[in-house]
Amino acid sequence: MTVRCFSGADDCLAGLEADSCDLLITDVKMPGKDGVELLTEVKRRLPWLPVLVITGFGDVPIAVKAMKAGAVDFIEKPLDRDSFLEMVSILLARDTAGSVLQGRSLTRMEIKVLRHVLDGRNNREIAETLHRSCRTVEVHRRHVMQKLCAKNVVELLRQAARLRLLGFDRSPAEEHAAPLKPARAERSPG
Repeated sequence: MTVRCFSGADDCLAGLEADSCDLLITDVKMPGKDGVELLTEVKRRLPWLPVLVITGFGDVPIAVKAMKAGAVDFIEKPLDRDSFLEMVSILLARDTAGSVLQGRSLTRMEIKVLRHVLDGRNNREIAETLHRSCRTVEVHRRHVMQKLCAKNVVELLRQAARLRLLGFDRSPAEEHAAPLKPARAERSPG
């Protein structure tokens, strides 16, 4: 495994923009933004990236907050080395978007187009809603299909379901500006 360490949440976010990542591991207590704030921002930008949250101050409210924000798991220190490495190996082996996207992330516009495609809109309707040309929407849609390895809309829907991108929540204000956000936290297996 290749591991990169960051001095804080902002450095980590910059690193995620520059390089691909298969699993993010964060502590709750950090200088600046805490781990749950980092988790929330990562899920806003890269909703498919699994995030494991670690804490030395595990209590139920923090665990619930982390899981609702989209953590794949929440573990307390002290960490048993073998158990921790086993958990990391299991999380990396899961069929995640990282393997589908192969290090490529969706742009903000591609995420917007994907939302509309998943809502059942055609290119013309998407173009009108986003105030773009039909040709621009077609290009973004083609990029989404390529990045998610989908040959048709049915495969795209399957990939979106597999990546838990279906049923995400957005307000009318978010419709035109905010990146993808899951509607509800997924339960951690186990």
